[in-house]
Amino acid sequence: MAEKDYYRILGVNKDASRDEIKKAYKNLAKKYHPDLNKGDNDSSEKFKEINEAAAVLGDDKKRQQYDRFGSTGEGFSGFEGFDSSSFGGFGFGDMDFGDIFESFFGGGRGRRSYKQKRRGADLRYELRITLEDAAKGVKKRIVIPRYETCDRCGGSGAESPSDVIACPDCNGTGYVRRTQRTPFGMFSTTANCPKCNGDGRIIKKLCSKCRGTGRVEKERRLEVAVPAGVETGSQLRIQNEGEAGEKGAPPGDLYIYITIEEHEIFERKGDDIYIEVPISFVQAVFGDEIEVPTLSGKVKMSIPSGTQTNTVFRLKGKGIMGLRSYTAGDQMVRVVIKTPKKLSKRQKEILMEFAKETKEEISTKGFFSKLRNALDKI
Repeated sequence: MAEKDYYRILGVNKDASRDEIKKAYKNLAKKYHPDLNKGDNDSSEKFKEINEAAAVLGDDKKRQQYDRFGSTGEGFSGFEGFDSSSFGGFGFGDMDFGDIFESFFGGGRGRRSYKQKRRGADLRYELRITLEDAAKGVKKRIVIPRYETCDRCGGSGAESPSDVIACPDCNGTGYVRRTQRTPFGMFSTTANCPKCNGDGRIIKKLCSKCRGTGRVEKERRLEVAVPAGVETGSQLRIQNEGEAGEKGAPPGDLYIYITIEEHEIFERKGDDIYIEVPISFVQAVFGDEIEVPTLSGKVKMSIPSGTQTNTVFRLKGKGIMGLRSYTAGDQMVRVVIKTPKKLSKRQKEILMEFAKETKEEISTKGFFSKLRNALDKI
């Protein structure tokens, strides 16, 4: 048994062709290369293991010996000291992975800047509005602290344009290429220039206002148009009103998060609103026309005779117009019969006469206790 299964390491079958082994190696090398996994010791060891497997399976004689005896009869010496000509014409010696790694890091041949400047951060603002504002729509003035492009240097971070020069280490490209000897010849990788941190330029004298950051902290005053129909949790996005980007990069966006304050008498459920209205015992018995508050003012509503407590009436179209609908919701009015707390002698006599007429053989005390108990449960 071999100490290591090189076929398993490369993820190929034992009858794999040279091209299949070459393809597997390239894919794994890109995945586990140390430049792409800095500080990851596991990836580094995996990369060495991949090279070891490819060095054996890429050489016809070593592969035959490995397939027969499970060993090549010689140790693998790592990255250094290998010559691609010793691998039986495997053909990896002319591999150039420069373009592959440039695509990972964001650069490319012929590009001046290797490091892409970061877009400005998005900002979040919590806005509280009333239910009336949500129903009709409203404009609100807000003030947000944020970083804006420095007006002295225009975001360059330099005291003057002449203070910005190309990085001498990378010649303004922002990246440096490093060549490393591998089992298959020279392996080229690309990384950020350590001197300019991938920017491609250095500043001789920093801006005295922003100290080289290209941004300064300010307060931004905005008028926000809140459309009708918003709910708690609704979000409004205002493009380019976030923080300024890094040295001329685009700004972020501003997100307005809506919270609707609790209303004193109305309750909202979707596009419908609910209200509880008290009526008297007499109104419930004989019927009446009452005024009911709505979000757009008072309206008249008929109470039919014999109305029971907790009856719900619908006022069509008196709710809220939804953000994505063309019709408004309704207003639901629940009427509750009020129980009188104090009665005159005459009122008590009238109610007793009422009880007799309805053939309720109860005492005055029992009648009112029963009535109160029934209404208290509502």
